[in-house]
Amino acid sequence: MDSIEIVLVMLLAVVASAYLMRLLPSAIPLPLVQIALGALIAGKSSHGVELEPDLFFLIFLPPLLFLDGWRIPKSGLLRDKGTILELAFGLVFFTVIGAGFMIHWMIPAMPLAVAFALAAIVSPTDPIAVSSIASNTPIPKRLMHILEGESLLNDASGLVCFRFAVAAAMTGAFSIGTASLTFVWLVVAGLGAGVAVTMAVTWVQRLLTRRFGEPVGSPILVNLLLPFGAYLVAERLNASGILAAVAAGVTMSYVELSGQAMANTRIQRSAVWDTVQFSLNGIMFVLLGEQLPDIFKGARATIEESGHLNPWWLAVYAVAITGGLLVLRFAWVWASLRLTIFKQRLRKEDGPQISWRLVLATTLAGARGTITLAGVLTLPLLLPNGEPFPARALTIFLACSVILLSLLIASIGLPGLLKGMTFPAEPEEQQEEDLGRRAAATAALEAVKDAQVKLMEANDCVDPNVYPEAAGRVIAFYEHRLREVAPEKESTWRRTDSAERELRLAGLKAERRVVFDLARHDKISDSISRKLVREIDLLEERYK
Repeated sequence: MDSIEIVLVMLLAVVASAYLMRLLPSAIPLPLVQIALGALIAGKSSHGVELEPDLFFLIFLPPLLFLDGWRIPKSGLLRDKGTILELAFGLVFFTVIGAGFMIHWMIPAMPLAVAFALAAIVSPTDPIAVSSIASNTPIPKRLMHILEGESLLNDASGLVCFRFAVAAAMTGAFSIGTASLTFVWLVVAGLGAGVAVTMAVTWVQRLLTRRFGEPVGSPILVNLLLPFGAYLVAERLNASGILAAVAAGVTMSYVELSGQAMANTRIQRSAVWDTVQFSLNGIMFVLLGEQLPDIFKGARATIEESGHLNPWWLAVYAVAITGGLLVLRFAWVWASLRLTIFKQRLRKEDGPQISWRLVLATTLAGARGTITLAGVLTLPLLLPNGEPFPARALTIFLACSVILLSLLIASIGLPGLLKGMTFPAEPEEQQEEDLGRRAAATAALEAVKDAQVKLMEANDCVDPNVYPEAAGRVIAFYEHRLREVAPEKESTWRRTDSAERELRLAGLKAERRVVFDLARHDKISDSISRKLVREIDLLEERYK
């Protein structure tokens, strides 16, 4: 099977995984289904996919990290910044040191620098994997925000530690002073490159749009290329391209608040990015399954070099490392929570009681995924002297095993652990939504009144009498919306909102059915039917 055919088959496997999820039990997470399909492809293909580490890193990581930085809730990041920073940096360094020494002690054939590299690459968590589990598990929104923030930042910290460890394995030397200065440069220059590239590209794009207009599709393509540009610029500066991609995404979220992009562009761009995210994450796990047979063979050879002829030692090592990571994470989460409560008591504030089930849930929710896979596959093939990189196949196998086991543990443990737990309501989101609706409707009323006067006074106004009636209809619509979200009528509105949404959806489905029927019988043209159906689709998305 040719490489192009394998890529197409993998994309088809990603599509098939989404439909298989509808047939399989809900407790099975999507990544595991994709890994199984990848293993099936490996069994049917005549040769495997040969991955170039640097190219693999460039293709997969920048867009995923960029999108994470763009879409993560910033309010949640700021509210729980202390907890997130403790998990994203403190826990990563704690894991690298603790798990690194443990791995080297268990597997003497693996050099200490390589053991630290393995510990570093399995330290980042993956919210995509957890969210697929959370779709059927009542994980509190605030906990999910913390996990998302942790993943966004520990991707960078874990991969930077991984880079240092690999450099030490390649050169055989490590200096704390040099590493500290290099780390500062990696972070500062990486973040600066991400912000600078995003701002520069945005400025140039706006300048060209004001002068020449906005070509169809061009802003979306520029947006897709942005994370790669930030990553490559940072790498040229010997800084962290990973942090540059994250910083570019966060900067893009603030650029978006300017409201310069056209509505049609935002709608299409969101759909494109959803497709990119689903495709890249899916291909990553399918690739993992496709690589597993060769990875297992190489890992078995490394185990035999250490004196263990029984391949079951691979399973022992994988379980031991996964268990060690869980213990380290549990200890850090518990200590972090105790420290938070202690600080609150010093300020004479009432601190929350420790819920062991919630601490365990936070521990199990630290599933590994795409970042771990993408990072470990970038291990160099050869040392500078031409010798094979030590224990490369075993390191990749153990990292992949941690991904599989952490996903299994989370999918099995979280539903049972959180079953029956009640969580405090989070009314602030609904309050913020109501505030936004009231403010938007009020501003719209003022704008409609001003526009009515300007249009009636315009020189090209044909019939001034039509504007009062048209304005009255638009004003009535916004006044109705204001009455809907009025605080004193909130309870009544909430009771009728669901029923009204169902009725509107039923009406829109009937509209669409009739439009398609008219087009099939040549009563209206295809272009008109597409225009009408698009309007109906946009309205339907509003009420979903």
